[in-house]
Amino acid sequence: MTVDLRSFYPEPTDLAYAKQLDRIDHHAAAFIARSPFLVIATADSTGSCDASPRGDAPGFVVVADERTLYLPDRPGNNRIDSLTNITANPHVGLLFFIPGVIETLRVNGRASFVADTTLLQQLSAHGHLPRSALVIEVEEVFFHCGKALKRSNLWDPGHQVAAGEIPTLGRILADQTGKVGVAEAEERVRFAYENHLY
Repeated sequence: MTVDLRSFYPEPTDLAYAKQLDRIDHHAAAFIARSPFLVIATADSTGSCDASPRGDAPGFVVVADERTLYLPDRPGNNRIDSLTNITANPHVGLLFFIPGVIETLRVNGRASFVADTTLLQQLSAHGHLPRSALVIEVEEVFFHCGKALKRSNLWDPGHQVAAGEIPTLGRILADQTGKVGVAEAEERVRFAYENHLY
């Protein structure tokens, strides 16, 4: 079934179109340099999608030039969902956040998997090289207004969830998988957080 979406939504303003760039300008580069967190969206060859968080100290994503980003792959759960998708379908979307800033930065492009030691050395952190990295060829760049973050009160300390209101990851893993007890799951999570960040 085809839906005429424009019958529900008005045309964007001229500014909404004009703000889209095909490169990283100085404003976007400065935002990326201050960003400690992003979400990367990927899809496999069939279109099945995945969105995954990435984070480290501000500047962990390197702006190599106005059309190229380097994104290190820090240790995670080793499911490699994003990387597997990229080997089948290189299109990616990145959404960069800066704590306390309600606007975000969207970068769309094509990614390729690299494990070149020279590049990985540039992306090392705390004496550890990433296992791999993504080289992202930038195609679209634009700043996204802060309405969603403003409505959500994301950065408002008064809206933070107090410790204990949400079950711990160990409890959730124990309940959902039935393969490990709560105490063991909690210990695994603690050990990973303390010893496997890099």
